[in-house]
Amino acid sequence: MIVLIKLILAHFAGDFLFQPKSWVKEKEIKKAASHKLYLHFLIHFALIMLILWDLSYWFLALTLTFLHAVVDLLKLYFQNEKDKTNWFLADQALHIVCIVIVWYCWFQPDINFTEIFNSAKFWIFVTAILFITIVAGVFINILLEKWSEELEKEEDDSLRNAGKYIGMLERLFVFTFVITGNWSAIGFLIAAKSVFRFGDLRESKNRKLTEYILIGTLLSFATAVIVGMLVLELTVV
Repeated sequence: MIVLIKLILAHFAGDFLFQPKSWVKEKEIKKAASHKLYLHFLIHFALIMLILWDLSYWFLALTLTFLHAVVDLLKLYFQNEKDKTNWFLADQALHIVCIVIVWYCWFQPDINFTEIFNSAKFWIFVTAILFITIVAGVFINILLEKWSEELEKEEDDSLRNAGKYIGMLERLFVFTFVITGNWSAIGFLIAAKSVFRFGDLRESKNRKLTEYILIGTLLSFATAVIVGMLVLELTVV
């Protein structure tokens, strides 16, 4: 496992610590013709060898560097200005997946995937996370649909889908706090959200907006708390 962590560290260092923004911009413009692109690959190879500190891993480092190059080139040639964010996330996810796969094939750690996938706890957590992020958001939107339509008629300069992602994140935080027993952190989260919202509500002087936000927040937090408590109850050994 320590080798896997080192490989991920080498990746993060190569992609973020030792890659200036000027290199990124040049790669996006020149693509495969950019000298910085190949220097970037060389740095990744060197970092893997340096962090592992064992010459016998040269083929492992070469394999990971090659896969990194393939993923980077795919991103450079297929991304555009509109979907840069999506390609960045996909790029990083693919890099991590490649690292994990190569690490697993190389070292063949004793991990019983059958036991994991047959574990009730695994499926309980997967179901809970899917519910509090996506499903709960849909439920809350449907419950508040009439009020949200009324508020949408008024001027709204909020970011598109910002509320959706804020809700997903706050439910994930609350869920995590519940299953780890950090109940006081939930109070801190509520207080922090109240501070950020106070200025908007005071300036708008809109009672409907205040009530809408309060109901949505309470529903969001209550959902995460209930799901978290259910998961704790179901996973007790």
